[in-house]
Amino acid sequence: MNLKSFYTLVLLSLFFGNLVFAQEQSSPYRTSFKTDAPIVAGLVGLNVLGLSIIKNKDELTLAQLNDLNKEDIFFMDRGTAGNFSDKADKDSYIPFYASFAAAPIMAFLNKSQRSHAGQVMVLFVETMAVTGAAFTLTAGLVDRSRPLVYNASLPVEDRIDKDAQRSFFAGHTAATAAASFFVAKVFQDFNPDSKAKPYVWAAAAAVPATVGYLRLKAGKHFLSDNLLGYAIGAGAGILVPQLHKKSNNTNLSLTPAMGFNYQGLSLKYQFKH
Repeated sequence: MNLKSFYTLVLLSLFFGNLVFAQEQSSPYRTSFKTDAPIVAGLVGLNVLGLSIIKNKDELTLAQLNDLNKEDIFFMDRGTAGNFSDKADKDSYIPFYASFAAAPIMAFLNKSQRSHAGQVMVLFVETMAVTGAAFTLTAGLVDRSRPLVYNASLPVEDRIDKDAQRSFFAGHTAATAAASFFVAKVFQDFNPDSKAKPYVWAAAAAVPATVGYLRLKAGKHFLSDNLLGYAIGAGAGILVPQLHKKSNNTNLSLTPAMGFNYQGLSLKYQFKH
């Protein structure tokens, strides 16, 4: 995912974090400003931190570039080393941006969600902020060259550029999966008896898979990058709404964790006695 998209997410998070939460009557979810606003604010902080780390990543040196060898790549990723397609890169943004539009459109058009649109959007921003924090921190801290770096026909400056050294993991795929699976999960929770559920879930699975394929073809990410991004995004899209369900009895909580020498997300489970 590009930095512009994440700066947009930060601004949206700050905006929605100040919303007055919707009335919960007839909603399957429970939200509160006291609980969710600090979570969103903390996640925004982690996104900003991750973006700062990404911005300060180093380029490859020519010696490091010359030392790269396809045979050193994990076997399932080796065949895509050297992939590059500018068209596939541009095409991947179509379903990517469409997935972001799906949540607000569904929130305002679906009759059962309409009166709780503010609440749904807060959960959506929280979902995307979780995914964004996981991506930015990982992409900033892990150095992995994109498949296109192994393409000797490309200009050297493109291959050593610091943006080309953050293949792990696939941010576009993760963000698209988070958005599309969020839409499917929320639709199911608001419309448990709808016959459209299988089709909504099928679309939720297909859209990020399409983005992942295009990012693979573009030489932006390896297969393993896309698989992990898909799993993280889908997990966030399902888990965040589930943790806010009134019927949720799992005692599971997700909170930002920051200290003098660490930063990240804290997933807690409390056992009942």
